[in-house]
Amino acid sequence: MALKARALYNFQSENKEEISIQENEELVIFSENSLDGWLQGQNSRGETGLFPASYVEILRSRSGSNYTDYSGSPAGSPGHDSSFYTAPPNPGISYQGSFEDDDDDDWDDWDDACTVMEEPRSAPGTNGHPSPSLQYPAAYGHHQHAGYRPKPALERQDSMSSSKRGSVVGRNLNRFSCFVRSGVEAFILGDVPLMSKIAEAYCIEMGSKGPQWRANPHPFICSVEDPTKQTKFKGIKSYISYKLTPSNINSPVYRRYKHFDWLYNRLLHKFTVISVPHLPEKQATGRFEEDFIEKRKRRLILWMDHMTSHPVLSQYEGFQHFLCCRDEKQWKLGKRRAEKDEMVGASFLLTIQIPTEHQDLQDVEDRVDAFKAFSKKMDDSVLQLTNVASELVRKHVGGFRKEFQKLGNAFQAISHSFHMDPPYSSDALNNAISHTGKTYETVGEMFAEQPKNDLFLMLDTLSLYQGLLSNFPDIIHLQKGAFAKVKESQRMSDEGRMDQEEADGIRKRCRVVGFALQAEMNHFHERRVADFKRMMQSYLKQQIVFYQRVSQQLEKTLRMYDNL
Repeated sequence: MALKARALYNFQSENKEEISIQENEELVIFSENSLDGWLQGQNSRGETGLFPASYVEILRSRSGSNYTDYSGSPAGSPGHDSSFYTAPPNPGISYQGSFEDDDDDDWDDWDDACTVMEEPRSAPGTNGHPSPSLQYPAAYGHHQHAGYRPKPALERQDSMSSSKRGSVVGRNLNRFSCFVRSGVEAFILGDVPLMSKIAEAYCIEMGSKGPQWRANPHPFICSVEDPTKQTKFKGIKSYISYKLTPSNINSPVYRRYKHFDWLYNRLLHKFTVISVPHLPEKQATGRFEEDFIEKRKRRLILWMDHMTSHPVLSQYEGFQHFLCCRDEKQWKLGKRRAEKDEMVGASFLLTIQIPTEHQDLQDVEDRVDAFKAFSKKMDDSVLQLTNVASELVRKHVGGFRKEFQKLGNAFQAISHSFHMDPPYSSDALNNAISHTGKTYETVGEMFAEQPKNDLFLMLDTLSLYQGLLSNFPDIIHLQKGAFAKVKESQRMSDEGRMDQEEADGIRKRCRVVGFALQAEMNHFHERRVADFKRMMQSYLKQQIVFYQRVSQQLEKTLRMYDNL
């Protein structure tokens, strides 16, 4: 039976089986039953095909809810009461017990005993974060970390206890906003339970360009190599494994895409105010084709480069476990430990230590507004360049090759016609013209192959930044919501309806969100400069090499006419 649905995010089709959908677009779903995380339906333009199940919500008419949200799936482990889950804004995400692509079943040799069906669904938050504000009783019943890190000489912005009375600041009426669902509203209002021991800390320092994350004291890189098709169950199931070699241990591990998926799930679950790079997207068909495997490898390399360069993400225990664990038993233990991590979502904000320097909140808001305008303009320009580069790839592979082949065939036709009257025929000239035709056919093939050397890398980089930029509107919305609560609390304090101490607490916690967003903005700009410099240098160098090769072919052909 056909069902009505609404698109939660934009999705751009990449092959003929898929269709593009736009955020808030009305859709028709042919069946609720998804196939490997994909639904079949029709968009508002009458196009029929596949799109990611995690990108849509099915509209229903029933008490208490009007939709079924496909953007989430349970995650966790047995015996754990946490009701957290992660809902991805990316089709390249799968979950245990949910839909997969080339990694299609349970955790097999990694964690056969683990089941995750106990956890209820709830609405996703920023970047797919859960809604901690709805889940604290279960999530904070027991703290898992045995160690305790002494408090550095920075300002720890802990949430104030609200056990005696709740904040009198009004709560947002829209309980589906990312400000509410992420739990940041609860953090700002002091409703996030304060942990007695916090075993991790992420520090922000004042740099030359403002707040910045403290650098990883043990920086490293990690290579992604050798995608290899492997099988299990006597060849019934197939998958691709990737060889990962972190520079800090120089010992390779082998991971499937579903393992990247699991890690990405945990990252979204934990880091509320960080723009986590998107994984390469899934594909409904052709998962084992050489071009698709090579494309995924290139994009995983860029993803890994961004992960290892981020001062916070690179130090995350779950990421280190993903990169370094080789023992099956230890993998299962570390995986479950990451899934039971309590310092996620809004509670992650408790781990952030900020400088004591004063920042005027209005100045912070002005800076965030400037970044918001910049990121919107950059997003538009990245999309424009992506469309132009994609069209150029299409022309290289199709149009340019055909035109040069036509030119080559025309030259060879001239040569053949000169053979028609032998007394006046010049074999040297005929051979030179025929060779010219073959040269232009070769040039056409060179054009068809060239995108692999330059345009593909450009498109990979642009795709990564499309994902990063798409995260910022929700993160900026968190800061806007926090700033609005500060204004409201100060007004209520001035009117005598709130204690100044409580208003100061809200302002103090707002500073955490503001500092974290500014640190993330600075890191984004730092990486942007490095990545686009490398992208442009690589493109121009490859263009120079390409046209030098074309020139050499033409010069070689030209010399055939010298001694006629």
